[in-house]
Amino acid sequence: MLSQFIPEGGHRALCDFGFDFPKDVYPVGRLDHDSEGLLLITNDNKLKNHLLDPKFKQPKTYWAQVEGEITDEALRVLKKGVEIKHKGKVHKTAPCDGKLLGEIDLPERDPPIRYRKSIPTSWVELTITEGKNRQVRKMTAAVGFPTLRLIRVSIGDLTSQLLENAEIRTFGQKEIYGILNFRS
Repeated sequence: MLSQFIPEGGHRALCDFGFDFPKDVYPVGRLDHDSEGLLLITNDNKLKNHLLDPKFKQPKTYWAQVEGEITDEALRVLKKGVEIKHKGKVHKTAPCDGKLLGEIDLPERDPPIRYRKSIPTSWVELTITEGKNRQVRKMTAAVGFPTLRLIRVSIGDLTSQLLENAEIRTFGQKEIYGILNFRS
């Protein structure tokens, strides 16, 4: 699903949830149609700016299922920052937190990821403070482990564990500011 309100290129969009979103809301930290996970939608421009502006270095945590058994060396390189292409230029990503995860019990993805019998997969957790287009996918590919499945599990202290799969939840300003430790 695209994290926008108007369908495009045959992909579903937020309007397909059947939820009556207010007209003045905006998705914070968009996800591409191949990615899953937490998406915050708000009409609070101060909060949106605080979460998106790189100067605030808001952490976003992702689980990435990568092709192959990721190595300690690849994780070390990811944590230091890697060079990726962004808008036609080479960009060195900021240092991030990363760790190898065990198997994760998740519902199957629709459509399913590609599996190869002879190539194992592994899961890594990366917490970044930037938000370049397809950044995590580009980072894992740069160290030789392409991302097969990508799930955002948190934005700051807001975690997907607060929600059920495909749940839309409305937060009051005081509640969301408290979760995100934000003061306007």
